[in-house]
Amino acid sequence: MKNIFCQLFQVYSWLIIIPVSWLITALFAFLTITFSLLVNSKWTNKWIAPWWGKLIILITFCRVKIIDKHNVEIGQSYIVVCNHQSLYDILTIYGYLPVEIKWVMKKELEKMPFVGIACKTLGHIFVDRRNSDKARQSLIDAKDDVSGGVSAFFFPEGSRSLDGELTHFKKGAFRMAKTLGLPILPITISGANKVMPTKSLKICPHEISLTIHQPITAEIVTTETINALSIRTKSIIASAL
Repeated sequence: MKNIFCQLFQVYSWLIIIPVSWLITALFAFLTITFSLLVNSKWTNKWIAPWWGKLIILITFCRVKIIDKHNVEIGQSYIVVCNHQSLYDILTIYGYLPVEIKWVMKKELEKMPFVGIACKTLGHIFVDRRNSDKARQSLIDAKDDVSGGVSAFFFPEGSRSLDGELTHFKKGAFRMAKTLGLPILPITISGANKVMPTKSLKICPHEISLTIHQPITAEIVTTETINALSIRTKSIIASAL
């Protein structure tokens, strides 16, 4: 019955979700740029941008369940590390993670229609993954933006998992955590790949869980190696999958 419903749902997806999502994206890109200029990017990032994710999830008829929200300390900056299952991860994080973030994203997204210029206006961090020296320098240059309760956000897998299982973690997030002496906040998203699988345009409503784990303290970050932090963080994220 679930499969039949999802097949029928594709009609609604193609007629409503996909075109309306692009309209919402274009509208919020315009609002983001406008309010960043009229007010400031910090206010826009907190009060305008999250509604982009919430509205698209709303028209998809998905429910987001936030688990252990109390693990976030208001005013604390983190290096936020999350698994990557689906495009709906991005919507979920933007709409529902109770942390002000600067995304660390691949430089290719800078050219994406609407999204690239909006992200640039908000001060998100673009990294050239083809050049490790430039990528490392981009993270060093961004250190002043990650303070006062603003966190850096990473998908350390780099790209979406094909089967929902964790893939290899790149080291940039953990290197930045050690450089800045900030705690790591592990996040697990589960169910987003049921809404929209990787490399597919098929969309079907499903509950998405957003689990906020206890932070890895700054003391542990400063004493453990980058490799050990990567293994520890990956294990924590995997525990909620």
